[in-house]
Amino acid sequence: MKSVAIFGNVRANLGKADSRELRLQGKVPCVLYGGKENVHFSVYASDFKELVYTPNTYLVKLDIDGTLYRASLQEMQFHPVNDTITHADFLQVFDDKPITMNIPVRLNGTSPGVRQGGKLQVRLKKLRVKALPKQLPDFVDINIDTLEIGKSIRVGDIKVEGYQILDAVSNPVVNVSVTRASKEAEVPAASAAAPAAKPAAKPTTK
Repeated sequence: MKSVAIFGNVRANLGKADSRELRLQGKVPCVLYGGKENVHFSVYASDFKELVYTPNTYLVKLDIDGTLYRASLQEMQFHPVNDTITHADFLQVFDDKPITMNIPVRLNGTSPGVRQGGKLQVRLKKLRVKALPKQLPDFVDINIDTLEIGKSIRVGDIKVEGYQILDAVSNPVVNVSVTRASKEAEVPAASAAAPAAKPAAKPTTK
C-alpha cells in the first residue's frame, strides 16, 4: 500500500486550553497509540489534505520531531459548524501485526447489463479489509464482465488472496438495476424472436 508523509511536533502541554490554542494556530491535536506509549503531537491542518480529502486510502509515514513511525489514520473529529478537523487518532503499524483499514473498491471490465441499458450502482465504495501491512491492497478489484441486468456482486462473491474482507458476505457491493430504457429494449427484441404468424388458409370452392 502507498504511503503519505506527515510531519508533526510533540505537544509540550495537554488539556483543552492547549488544544484550543493549537487550533487557533491552524494545527490539529493528534495522538499516536498502539506502541509502548501514546505520543501526543500536533499537525498543521493543511497537511491532512492528501490523506483525508481523497477517495484513496494510504498508510502514513509520521515524522514527529525527527522520530519516524508507520501509522494508519483511525479516527477524526470535525467541527460541527465549519467542518474543520479538530482531532485525529493514529494507530502505530508493525510489520508482524495485522491491521484493519477501509479500502476503496475498483471496478474492472464492462458489464453486459449496462450495455443493454441497465444502470450500474456501486453500493459499497470501500470495504473493511484486514491484513498485514505489506499485504494491504491499494484497491479491492472487482470484475464486472459477467454482471447482467438485475444481478449483483456481493461481498461473498469476491475472491481475494493475502487479506480478509470483514464486511458481511451478504452485502451487495455493485449491481445493475433495471431502467426504462432496458425495459423498452426488451420489447422489440422479444418481437423479433417471436415466429411470424402464418396467413389464414383461403376457403376452397366446389
